[in-house]
Amino acid sequence: MTLGYILNSYPMTSTTFIRREIEALERRGLTVKRYAIRHWDGELVDQRDIDEEQRVSYLLEGNAAGVARAFISEAISNFGPFLTAVRTLPKLASSAGGIKVLAYLAEAALLRQKCRADGVTHLHAHFGTNAAAVAMLCRLLGGPTYSFTAHGPDEFAIAEQQRYDLKIEHASFAIAITHFARMQLIRWGGPQYRDKIHVARCGLDLSEFEPSPVPEDANELICVGRLCPQKGQSLIPEAVAPVVRDHPDTKIVLIGDGESRPEIEAEIARLGLENNIELTGWMANKDVIERLKKARGLLLPSFAEGLPIVIMEAMALGRPVISTYIAGIPELLDAETGWIVPASSTEDLRDAMRGMMAATPEELTQLGAEGRRRIVAHHDIDGLAEAIARLVGIPGTGVNSEDATNGERTAAA
Repeated sequence: MTLGYILNSYPMTSTTFIRREIEALERRGLTVKRYAIRHWDGELVDQRDIDEEQRVSYLLEGNAAGVARAFISEAISNFGPFLTAVRTLPKLASSAGGIKVLAYLAEAALLRQKCRADGVTHLHAHFGTNAAAVAMLCRLLGGPTYSFTAHGPDEFAIAEQQRYDLKIEHASFAIAITHFARMQLIRWGGPQYRDKIHVARCGLDLSEFEPSPVPEDANELICVGRLCPQKGQSLIPEAVAPVVRDHPDTKIVLIGDGESRPEIEAEIARLGLENNIELTGWMANKDVIERLKKARGLLLPSFAEGLPIVIMEAMALGRPVISTYIAGIPELLDAETGWIVPASSTEDLRDAMRGMMAATPEELTQLGAEGRRRIVAHHDIDGLAEAIARLVGIPGTGVNSEDATNGERTAAA
């Protein structure tokens, strides 16, 4: 069987988990064709992502004429399905506007032709936004069956405009990465589609994450992610200032970059924390792993998330985590694996950091060991690949609609 993956932009620094997913499917003997609407406009820093970019077929990059030809060709030679797709456009217009949905249809026309040429029998979109809309229109044009994975938070911030009811109606199935995300899809797509929405949790290639004890001299808390309001890093300087008075060697390392950097730098300067907070910019994934191995734990004070991959990575390495009570995070993180605090509470964040700095390496290692156990049980990338293969229809065991990977679980499982 040949699968196709369609994304808006791919690869990106934040889509390493999708590359791992595709690689896991290929290890199962499946052929996977990569499609993206456009190149990412950022700079790739991981060599594996740079190599992955060469495998992607882009619909729009320097190909306006090709898209136009595909649109005209479908309108002439595939008139019946083309008319069905056109009649669906007004229903999508609330999410994108009239001009954009016409662009989606043109992209879908080219995608259908690419899928036919590549022998793709099922198309999977990551994220339930425009890539899922293009996959749906491709199907209505007579293209392969499709599915999509919803993550959050951005997909649900404007969920009423996304027409999840349409996207799920025409899909073979939809994947939610957490029960929180599944609830959102049921809420916005409609309870009549409950049995089509499966929880399949993002996974890691565990061979890349060898756990180790927390080093005796570890003094760093690592924060990984785009520097932006939804990640909450702007709270860190104020929260850590009192911790530094008790633990002067405390070091916060912010890996990533983004629009909040000037604000964070100003706060660091205002509080005189230049020796305690380091901003590194983006790093290759292997370098992030090495930095986490030397750290006491992970710090992620987010205001909006799905379930961050970096939490899984830290736990897989045996590191405890500080993060917030939002979205799917409580499905993985609790007091047995670290500290979970209310989002936006500087005081609770301070207390959690103080707790992490005061804990002994042995106590931190014990928290990390439970985190590692949960990742092995519920976030192995090969388990995710098996679940996707079963959902697509490759022979195997049946699929539990509540959780396609590992059945029901609680955060303390």
